[in-house]
Amino acid sequence: MAMPKGPQPFPRAEYTRRLSAVKLEMERRETDVLMVTNPSNITYLTGYTAKSGYVPQALVVSLKEDEPTFITRRMDAPAAVHQMFMDSTQIIGYSENLVGNPEMDGFDAVLDFINDLNLARGRLGLEAKSLSAQTVQKIKSKLPDATVVDFSNCVTWIRLIKSDLEIEVMKEAAAITDAGMLRAKEIIRPGVRESDAAAEIIATLVRGINGKPGTYLPGFFLCASPRSATAHIPWSEDVFRNGSQINLEFGGQRHGYVSALMRTFSIGKPSDRLRRIHEAEVAGLEAALATAKPGASCGDVAAAFNSTFKKHGFVKESRCGYAIGIDWLEPTASLKEGDPTVLQPNMTFHLMLGNWVDEDFGYVISETFRVTDRDAEAFSNLPRVIFEI
Repeated sequence: MAMPKGPQPFPRAEYTRRLSAVKLEMERRETDVLMVTNPSNITYLTGYTAKSGYVPQALVVSLKEDEPTFITRRMDAPAAVHQMFMDSTQIIGYSENLVGNPEMDGFDAVLDFINDLNLARGRLGLEAKSLSAQTVQKIKSKLPDATVVDFSNCVTWIRLIKSDLEIEVMKEAAAITDAGMLRAKEIIRPGVRESDAAAEIIATLVRGINGKPGTYLPGFFLCASPRSATAHIPWSEDVFRNGSQINLEFGGQRHGYVSALMRTFSIGKPSDRLRRIHEAEVAGLEAALATAKPGASCGDVAAAFNSTFKKHGFVKESRCGYAIGIDWLEPTASLKEGDPTVLQPNMTFHLMLGNWVDEDFGYVISETFRVTDRDAEAFSNLPRVIFEI
């Protein structure tokens, strides 16, 4: 007897709503069939979070079919059966002969499927930015009657406005993130190895809180003295010491959705330099959140932070944040001066205010927030302070 599916993160109606939005965009672009190859977009449209994108795979969406079809490596197909909302007949595992084959690969199986169903005579959408030039050329060669349409980032932009169900999952992820940061406050002490602290924090991110476990570890950065000027490194073999500064960035994850957070820790009294930049960052952060209302632009939010920060005598070179959701970064809107994207309710952003001033000094603080009908709602419940140990 086949094992029944486990609980799905969202009801079927949520996935059909998302598919309907994608199909409307397909109709607008006069696209008959869409090959979705971006793993995060596959997660969005099906619930699939297994890490099988290391080999060719595709979700084929047809205007003529209610459910899409997923073609992946045969050994990964059972994960799709359990995680995806579709009927198991919509999941096809291709032969191992296509893995490590110098002549053919999994995209040949995808294209054979499209050909077999006579889906290749119209307009075919591709997420070309996630495909190699060689693969795009193969598609055009094997489907000579198809007119290729570049559908890059279209699904990603649809993801920008979350449903209320997605917001709830991101809040669950945020609670896990907060728990991880509080565990950091408990475990960071002079003489403790960075790796041991990381192990304790990561364990919390996996165990979760309130009966909701973390479902993956999307990213984890622990940048401690003398490496506090770095942005994206993991723990080292070093230990914490009196006077150490520790910059942490990580996010809890639930069913692919991430709520990220950054906080700065100090073992002992923070330096005057650290206190000054912290006060300026918090003032800028609050100005940015106060600006993040429906009708404002992403550029307006960044300008509010930058102008406030500058009044305190500081400048931030990097952007102030980005859209966040599935697998952390959504490569669409940026909280950057000049970005004209207009804020709408249930857009979600990581207001990322890390500032790496020089080779010897950096500081981090951030909030993941959503735009509401009136203002911005930060997901974290932690204070915006330097955590002193």
